[in-house]
Amino acid sequence: MPTRSSIPATPRIISPSPTPSERDALDSYTGPMTRAARRRLATPLPVSEEGNEEDGMPALRKARTRSRSPVETRPTAGRRTSKKRTTKTADAKTTSTDSTAAAPKGDMTVSEKQEKEVSNGHLLPPQPAGYTGWGWKDISRSPSPLGLIPIHRHWKAFIHKHEVPRKALHVSIGFFVVWLYLSGTQTLSVCPYLMAALIPIAAVDVLRHHNASFNRLYVKVLGALMRESEFTGYNGVIFYLLGAWIVLGFFPKDVGVVGTLLLSWCDTAASTFGRLYGRYTPRIRSGKSLAGSLAAFLVGVGTSAFFWGWLVPTKGPMPGDELFMFTGTLRLPQLLSEAVGLTPAQATISGGLALGIMSIWSGFVAAASEVANVCGLDDNLTIPVLSGLGIWGFLKIFG
Repeated sequence: MPTRSSIPATPRIISPSPTPSERDALDSYTGPMTRAARRRLATPLPVSEEGNEEDGMPALRKARTRSRSPVETRPTAGRRTSKKRTTKTADAKTTSTDSTAAAPKGDMTVSEKQEKEVSNGHLLPPQPAGYTGWGWKDISRSPSPLGLIPIHRHWKAFIHKHEVPRKALHVSIGFFVVWLYLSGTQTLSVCPYLMAALIPIAAVDVLRHHNASFNRLYVKVLGALMRESEFTGYNGVIFYLLGAWIVLGFFPKDVGVVGTLLLSWCDTAASTFGRLYGRYTPRIRSGKSLAGSLAAFLVGVGTSAFFWGWLVPTKGPMPGDELFMFTGTLRLPQLLSEAVGLTPAQATISGGLALGIMSIWSGFVAAASEVANVCGLDDNLTIPVLSGLGIWGFLKIFG
């Protein structure tokens, strides 16, 4: 009876393309290989990173071959890339920078420190630059705060954009001047008080620029009344007091009062309407638009008509009003009237016509002094001084 023979075991066939584990075990294997296997062997294995090893066994991943095609790098508009890339090798991580020489550690700016911290080679959004020094181009008049004054970040529209507390203080000085006039106060008696306030305020302002901690405390307390340009610059109150002291102390009473009112009300109107409608009108110069100048002109006309046309006739005369330069009449100079053949009566105007001409001229000098840039001086100083000079010169010729 025939016996059933057992089935022989299937022999093991060695693959011509060994797996990575077999390649590690059989270093001396030199069997036939396909072209795909040769290419795989020619590709270097990826270097294992920290966190990719479990129980001492490296995690094997297929490495991505680097493209041999030339890569053309072009700058991308509106984007920033970090200047540092990291190149990983099998032994260690080495970093290469685009710059050929590095600055000393103590001379690194804030932006360079940020670029040093980020070195992953990805595109970065625009980062806010820190304070690296003051320049005349750093004046902040845009709705987006620079972050120098803390309260400006919390009240962006109320304090930073529209400057409501600052403008309220600016306008209130004009009403205070009107109250002083109605109380019979003379302009020369106000000047000592202005100087008494100017000296300590200026001294404190100089002191805070030499003490960073005191400067931070200063802007924390009075930041609502400041602009961010005044964080490293001088406070506008200094120029306000100095301009009022000059115009009230060196010009006649009516010219001094009107010059202070133009500073208080015309400057505020120009700033307010310039920010609201300046984008729709031509720009006269940097930071000055036609909308702001028109607002200053109209408010200047109204201010002069209010003071000389209503306040003085109805509430006056006050002590010192006899020294006014404008008494309600205007006349041509004698040489000019004789040259054109006019009699003194024909060369003289009074009443509403004279008041209208005086008001228009006051509005013009107010708008011109608000636009003028005199050696970069603050407009709180140039507006009262230039307005006082313009009105005084006009009345000196035609008054």
